[in-house]
Amino acid sequence: MFEYQGVKLTWLGHDGFRIQDGQTIYIDPIQIGGGGRRADILLVTHEHFDHCSVDDLKKVVAPNTTIVAHAQSKSELSKVKAKEVKIVKAGDKINVGDVTIEAVPAYNINKFREPARVFHPKEDGKLGFIVTVRGVRIYHAGDTDHIPEMKNIRTDIALLPVSGTYVMTAQEAAEAVTSINPKIAVPMHFGAIVGSRSDAEKFHKLVKCEVKILEKER
Repeated sequence: MFEYQGVKLTWLGHDGFRIQDGQTIYIDPIQIGGGGRRADILLVTHEHFDHCSVDDLKKVVAPNTTIVAHAQSKSELSKVKAKEVKIVKAGDKINVGDVTIEAVPAYNINKFREPARVFHPKEDGKLGFIVTVRGVRIYHAGDTDHIPEMKNIRTDIALLPVSGTYVMTAQEAAEAVTSINPKIAVPMHFGAIVGSRSDAEKFHKLVKCEVKILEKER
């Protein structure tokens, strides 16, 4: 966990994070323990099992939770009991209380499931999010390559995948940092399904901004 201007950020492993500023925001929790803080807001980038895990969502969702998610996650989200589910698409900007959430594109350019078929096609509309809390902007890139839309991202903290295979490699993520120019970069998407800490360390060596390689919460 680290704190930036009063906002606490905890890595839950893989692409999962918890943001706290008096309220609690989760993004893509996966393989987490039970008994933790319940979510005021839960963000789901897309429907894949390692981002929309119903077992893990049930550990954080409460009757007062607002879920903000990609449309293809809707059927899985019907299995948890939340206050409401807001379906968004890239370009949408909504407020949940005093938290601003912007949905942005996340897709592959050169990570192929088979010839001419990428793992995360642009036409599927999978998401990243920019969350603004207390004036602090946090960009969660979701499962993505270094895409042209990143040049329009303005953020204080960038949470970026670095493992390759399904997402950016460490080198590509470093190039994305150049496009985004955050104050702090945090590598993610390693240490579980694919990738290792060595990918995060390679990323650290390649970028010029401050980098936080977080330890997974246990």
